[in-house]
Amino acid sequence: MIARSLRWRLLLVAAAAILVALAIAWAFMTLLFGRHLERQLEAEMTRGALVVVAGLELSPTGSPALTAQPADPRLDTPAGGYYWQVSADEGALRSRSLWDAALPVPADVPTDAWRMRRAPGPFGQPVAVLERRLVIDSDHAPVVVQVAQDTAPLAAARAGFARELAVFLAALWAVLSAAAWLQVTLGLSPLARIRGDLAKLESDAEARLPPARLREIQPLVQAINSLADARAGELELARHRAADLAHGLKTPLAALAAQSRRAREAGADAAAEGMDRAIAAIGRVVDAELARMRLARIGRVPGATARVREVVERLVNVLEHTEKGGRLAFAIDIPAGLQLAMQGEHLSEVVGAVLENAVNYARRQVRVAGAAGPEWTSLSVEDDGAGIAPDLLEQALVRGQRLDEAGGSGLGLSIAREMVEASHGRIALDASPLGGLRVRFTWGAGAQHR
Repeated sequence: MIARSLRWRLLLVAAAAILVALAIAWAFMTLLFGRHLERQLEAEMTRGALVVVAGLELSPTGSPALTAQPADPRLDTPAGGYYWQVSADEGALRSRSLWDAALPVPADVPTDAWRMRRAPGPFGQPVAVLERRLVIDSDHAPVVVQVAQDTAPLAAARAGFARELAVFLAALWAVLSAAAWLQVTLGLSPLARIRGDLAKLESDAEARLPPARLREIQPLVQAINSLADARAGELELARHRAADLAHGLKTPLAALAAQSRRAREAGADAAAEGMDRAIAAIGRVVDAELARMRLARIGRVPGATARVREVVERLVNVLEHTEKGGRLAFAIDIPAGLQLAMQGEHLSEVVGAVLENAVNYARRQVRVAGAAGPEWTSLSVEDDGAGIAPDLLEQALVRGQRLDEAGGSGLGLSIAREMVEASHGRIALDASPLGGLRVRFTWGAGAQHR
């Protein structure tokens, strides 16, 4: 989800911040452009007003007159949008563009400087008025000189600038957002490398994260490594305690076995038989725990490889010398070059428990087959025994479920499941074409070598 993604949060915040900043910039730049237009308009109107003042004369009666007309063609066009007017006590003089209209003259026109103001225009349009009260002749009263210009072109220029600026800033926002995405991607790339290192840490309990290149990420790396060290220490302590417990039971079991022999020698065969069954059950549990402890200590060793056929042949050679194995036919169908990325001892623990189980329940034959593809390696062990009922196959692989309780196959399968999972593989049970049970191991590409 986007709300739970640090990448998307950073991108959304950056895009929103850039948008707000550009919106503020648009407002200020539009305002500054409008003020620039107003200053340009005031300068233009001041030049026009000075032309009017330069050609202004007063008659002996005090009426105003112009010796030279301003050359702007708008002044000769009625309602042309540009106007001038000179107001005196003895009359007023206006540009032809005013036609029969007049500019209102306020009472507070300044005498020391030109004043710019906005006012309703003579033809219904708003205008900017530049005005000043001037003394043209000391023998006559001051006159008021006014120059007015329609502000509609000014507003249109401001609106056009605002539209074009908005388009430009929108494109700039897209470019800056893309730059923010690139910045966030590059900034979070060290975390992506840490994610890959964590995957290695998950597959190998002895692995640790390498030192971070960035100072800000190093505390996180140190914290993860410290947590991994603490976890490894706790697991190792638990393994030692379980191994100690299993080894500690060996001596009492040996003593019980001795008492069973004495009971049998004394004629108490029934009691001895019960003791032998109990001792055998406890012995299987102890052997299973010791096997798990050996597996945990072995783990996955970087660079280790096991030749699958050689490991299976050694196991079969041992089982052929047992009482039950000597009566069975073994078939090995494994390519000579098939290898797995684990130690041979590890593979022996995984396959040995299942092979021993198959020997115990086979009638005449046991077959071991191996195969590999581009992304997988599989190994299967099958027998021609009674097998397991189809409705109990899934139950047989439930963690903690004993197969002898689910159909009579001892502890071998439950031990094998824990071992193959520790080697990052999978185990599956189905019916064998031989008539008994088929146990299939599958490892992904990470554990495969050919």
